[in-house]
Amino acid sequence: MGNVTSSSTANAVLEAARDSKSPIIIQCSQGGSAYYAGKGLPNGNQEASITGAIAAAHHVRAVAASYGIPVVMHSDHCAKKLLPWFDGMLDADEAYFKEHGVPLFSSHMLDLSEESKEENIEICEKYLKRMAPINLWLEMEIGITGGEEDGVDNTGVDNASLYTQPDDIFQVHEALSKISPNFSIAAAFGNVHGVYKPGNVKLRPEILHNHQVYVEQKTGKTKPLFLVFHGGSGSTKDEIATAVQNGVVKMNVDTDTQFAYLVGMRDFFKKNAAYLQSQVGNPDGEDKPNKKYYDPRVWVREGEKTLVTRVKEACSDLGNTDSEFLIEGVNISQHIDGDVIPEMSCHVESTNRLVDLAAMRY
Repeated sequence: MGNVTSSSTANAVLEAARDSKSPIIIQCSQGGSAYYAGKGLPNGNQEASITGAIAAAHHVRAVAASYGIPVVMHSDHCAKKLLPWFDGMLDADEAYFKEHGVPLFSSHMLDLSEESKEENIEICEKYLKRMAPINLWLEMEIGITGGEEDGVDNTGVDNASLYTQPDDIFQVHEALSKISPNFSIAAAFGNVHGVYKPGNVKLRPEILHNHQVYVEQKTGKTKPLFLVFHGGSGSTKDEIATAVQNGVVKMNVDTDTQFAYLVGMRDFFKKNAAYLQSQVGNPDGEDKPNKKYYDPRVWVREGEKTLVTRVKEACSDLGNTDSEFLIEGVNISQHIDGDVIPEMSCHVESTNRLVDLAAMRY
């Protein structure tokens, strides 16, 4: 899903999930985490990003149960140069687990696509060994997502690098499955961060089927891969449906949700411009107050409304609506298509495929 940068955006995502009856993934990027803590804080050693991510996780934990939907709390792209951020979040997870028996977050992502394949896998193995004992899920990236996002700039890479090879994915699966089953793979199939004119991006979600078949033949397991769709913004509904059919269990739509959050505020400012020029005085009279227009709770809410609409659309595109689940205290049980999912976990539905995301418990 999209990255949240404030309690406002987090609450809007939760609202959309509640209205759609949809389990939801809420995630923070490194830059978004720093913003959550406050742009006035220093971040030379990732201290603001660590503080902001932890604050976001605690906020979501505090309010999610009131929305009545299962939530996965996730951190997004972490390049090698940002590993101190990752370490800080894991420290918080371990401390929270020691006290509560569950980690603070549900899952974290390592994006080591700038490194060699061998180093990428080696570092992921190292961290998954640390994460597995406290039931954390790891998302990793193999291959390159084009464009730029939060410290990883792939705007100039060769197009051939935007498509991961099946054997690379098998090597990841073989290495990580020896440690824990709780991992997913962001495989590149022409993905690009951001939104571009039609024809500029050659997205090929059909090749994910080839990856599934290749690893099936190697392992003897049916549809063994949990795949992640990065750069989902601007994708067609057919491309999304094909990706889901071939094993995608999570899609990022950050660019689209950023714009959606803007739209409501932009339209409010345009419509009410004459009431936003001063605290007193507007077309209704020189002595008329304008507080009900410039109060941040008014115009920020307009952005939340348009963000809610876009998140609902994403949930629908992914087939993740009208799910039935039960929350009783700390017990979560979700019932989808006749399968009862064990309690104490949160699952994301993608065309009848369920993945235990070592999830956030209330």
